[in-house]
Amino acid sequence: MSKNLKIFLGVSYLLILFIFLYFIFGSIQVNRLDDFSYYKELQSNLDSHISSNVFINLVYFFIFGIVWVMLLGFGSPILIMSGILFGQWLGTAISVLSLSIGALALYSTGNFFFKDLVKLILEKKFAKHIALFQKNEFFYFLMYRFVGGLGVPFFLQNLLPILFGMKKRNYFFSSCFGFIPSFFIMNTIGAGLNIYIKQASNFSMMNLILSKEIYLPILMFLILMIVSLLIKKKFFNDRN
Repeated sequence: MSKNLKIFLGVSYLLILFIFLYFIFGSIQVNRLDDFSYYKELQSNLDSHISSNVFINLVYFFIFGIVWVMLLGFGSPILIMSGILFGQWLGTAISVLSLSIGALALYSTGNFFFKDLVKLILEKKFAKHIALFQKNEFFYFLMYRFVGGLGVPFFLQNLLPILFGMKKRNYFFSSCFGFIPSFFIMNTIGAGLNIYIKQASNFSMMNLILSKEIYLPILMFLILMIVSLLIKKKFFNDRN
């Protein structure tokens, strides 16, 4: 592929990303972001809209999740949103599926168009882990997903397997299973926020934190962090 074509595709990709984000966030009333009643209105409108046709809205969210990941979107915002819209269980299921497919699509696109660029950015940083992934790509990428990608931004996590030519089937299923614990926790937090906004008459950070819908997933997150640190030490230690 010629250099000019790669530049054209890259610029087009970024342009689509900015247009997409503009339409997503352009409808937000910035001047009301400090007004709790604004969030209650949004919550009520969203609940009414979602409940009117859950299946169609799941399809919309599924497509949106795929596009979001392909356009280099961060994982956390969409996980919180899926919990708010669909609750912890259904939200976890749809976000795991859509983000796994979106990650696979981004991986396939990056491997085809930007393989050289990804290697230039990531190969040196992850040189010590490439042999590890090649030894058992499914298991180690599953662990890598589970521990949150070793602090690497989500979109770069999705491109990392380009360095060792991971099979797409292994990529998809290791992502699915590795995503589940953290995605469930984030969706639970989103569902808890939805419940709090629905029930509270005014905003209180202390009441929010002390509500069981919030502090329980936070405790789960802390436990997950401890387990992740142990996994990092065992499988991704620099001395390995």
